[in-house]
Amino acid sequence: MAKEKDEMDCCPPKKWHSHNNTMGGGFYFIGMIGVAVYYIQQVHGFWPIVLAILKAIVWPAFLLYKVFTLLHM
Repeated sequence: MAKEKDEMDCCPPKKWHSHNNTMGGGFYFIGMIGVAVYYIQQVHGFWPIVLAILKAIVWPAFLLYKVFTLLHM
């Protein structure tokens, strides 16, 4: 039991949340809203709008795929 206490004293507690990347999340959210508006303006009907919202959530994957295709990677 003493060994467990020594191990806890030597190491700082782990943080569950890191606030170092708060701007990245904000940029992603604004980008997601912009892409959702762009996709929704191009479609008509309920299910295409649902698909447009799903595409807006994963838009970075489409962007990186296109960049890597253009770079021949």
